[in-house]
Amino acid sequence: MTQAPWDPTARRQQLYNLLGDLPDRQRPIHATCIGTEARPGYLLERLVLDLNGIETVPAYFVRPSEGHGPWPAVLYNHAHGGEYHIGKEELLIGRTFLHTPPYAEELTQRGYAALCIDHWAFGERRGRSESELFKQMLWHGQVMWGMMVYDSLRALDYLVSRPDVDANRVATLGISMGSTMAWWVAALDTRIRVCVDLCCLTDYQALIETRGLDGHGIYYYVPGLLKHFTTAQINALIAPRPHLSLAGIYDPLTPPAGLERVDAELSQVYAALGAPEAWQLRRYATGHFETAAMRAEVVAFLKQWL
Repeated sequence: MTQAPWDPTARRQQLYNLLGDLPDRQRPIHATCIGTEARPGYLLERLVLDLNGIETVPAYFVRPSEGHGPWPAVLYNHAHGGEYHIGKEELLIGRTFLHTPPYAEELTQRGYAALCIDHWAFGERRGRSESELFKQMLWHGQVMWGMMVYDSLRALDYLVSRPDVDANRVATLGISMGSTMAWWVAALDTRIRVCVDLCCLTDYQALIETRGLDGHGIYYYVPGLLKHFTTAQINALIAPRPHLSLAGIYDPLTPPAGLERVDAELSQVYAALGAPEAWQLRRYATGHFETAAMRAEVVAFLKQWL
């Protein structure tokens, strides 16, 4: 049974240490704005960020076109879907498995700013395959998921440094791979005040039991992780901060038995910390996509907690 971590700081460090040899977290971040564009209802900044000292990271920042901030903000995490050319474009154009409008429009019209980066092998960082990157990183003692999480954490460093962002009101959000990124980043960094994940709160043991490992790309796998953490134990590090998880009961990436297990354990953790209402798992009779009802849940949760 998962209990609230007795020393969450130590557990976060233990989780971070599993992510391989990572660049210095204290190295300076440099941001270059290569253009701005007025779009209906919001302003788009096209950025190039120096987050890791290895390769630059293209990013999009969007904010409401009216007002001056500082705005509450969302660190938006793009999905995988085998569509390596999309990456951060998902924020602007959406995906076939996302409801409309795209999140750039949805968030800015409700008064939020948002930042989305291209992760390793995606968007403007494509050119090497996921498999190639994973193997190269492995030789250097790196973990691909670790390098992706590192970039997300540094993107958060950049986001909260902006004067037009309210650093005390930052959420993270994503679907599929972006969902997994949301709950990892929220677990590792308490500056994330609200976590919303869609269609990928996957219990690792249930994934093994249902022989679903090949449903996730090789990027997903962290050496030694199951010796130290279950999915519920990672997510317990988010508590008592608000966390909404949305899942489809016909989604093979989130086996129902695993969802039951995670829900039961996190419900106990949040109750023990005096915040039972801050953890919510909603299941829908759907597959691996966001429905209109799910979108309404996301909007309402952000409005309530952020």
